[in-house]
Amino acid sequence: MAGMCKMGSVLKFIGGVLNKAVSFVVFSVLDLLDFILCYGYKVADFCIEAEWRPCYCSSAKEAITSSGKILVSEQGESKIVSLNSSKLQLEDISDTLYSRPSLVSEVSKLTVNELKKFKLDGTAKIKKGSTRSTFTINSIIVEMLQGKMVGRQLHHIPTWSDCDCKFCNSWTSSSKDTLYVKAQGPKDNKAREDVIFIHGFISSSAFWTETLFPNFSDTAKSTYRFLAVDLLGFGRSPKPADSLYTLREHVGMIEKSVLEAYEVKSFHIVAHSLGCILALALAVKHPGSIKSLTLLTPPYFLVPKGEAATQYVMRKLAPRRVWPVMAFCTSLACWYEHISRTICLVICKNHRLWEFLTKLVTRNR
Repeated sequence: MAGMCKMGSVLKFIGGVLNKAVSFVVFSVLDLLDFILCYGYKVADFCIEAEWRPCYCSSAKEAITSSGKILVSEQGESKIVSLNSSKLQLEDISDTLYSRPSLVSEVSKLTVNELKKFKLDGTAKIKKGSTRSTFTINSIIVEMLQGKMVGRQLHHIPTWSDCDCKFCNSWTSSSKDTLYVKAQGPKDNKAREDVIFIHGFISSSAFWTETLFPNFSDTAKSTYRFLAVDLLGFGRSPKPADSLYTLREHVGMIEKSVLEAYEVKSFHIVAHSLGCILALALAVKHPGSIKSLTLLTPPYFLVPKGEAATQYVMRKLAPRRVWPVMAFCTSLACWYEHISRTICLVICKNHRLWEFLTKLVTRNR
């Protein structure tokens, strides 16, 4: 028995070494491929749409300013101006978007850091996170800034590499700047309580409306009003090219599209995955309105002291390994912008074909 356990440990060690070695080779090639695709898409965008599209390969300053946003400096750090009603807010620049080093450079950096730790005490400096600043400003200044922001030429929607079907672009024909909400409740509009459903990443309100909604009991349907929302950038909701898709923006749109539009005073929340983060943010912002909070597979990571939280979580979710398969897929999506765009070009743009083939194979018509 002891011999078998030892053999298992040896095989596990060998498997781990092989996984790391193969992953290093594969992701080094992917680094090069993504670099080539970056310039390939720039040429394609310019030839088809007569403009360059900013990407996250560029410096944060270049990408942000070229997309029509205003970049300012606060306490020696760059911030992005975000305008909401009469509030001028300064958002942090996402380090997981603009600070994604290649695998080779990351390995080199880790090696240097380990050597430094070996020579020094190993003490690390912890950079304190800065709080977002919010200012209340005059309405005239708001209009001037809106003119500055809105007046900039935005990219064509949809672009040549996006899906052009009616479902994916239904929001472009709507004059309302609100999220898509699927509401279901008593026919007499006398629901006693409201339940808000918030879906997760790479999903939509259909996650709830096609699974839970048809199976609710008659008692539940006569008691509750169910509100399933498509988050900003998902499903039938707007996908603005100039949005930063921050936590504040998501929460603000839910408040505008659900709480205000449907006059919701108190409510239950059922959320999944990414939606759990937004549900918690809503609960913190409206503590007196929350009746219950149901979280399905909420993301939670215990970040070691001294680690940059965003980078640590990204490396946990996307470790740049070929095995297991899920780790490989998430690594492609998180680390390689242009490879991800190619996958979307093949799969998302042609989703109607893939849906047809899936139904044909599974005989689900």
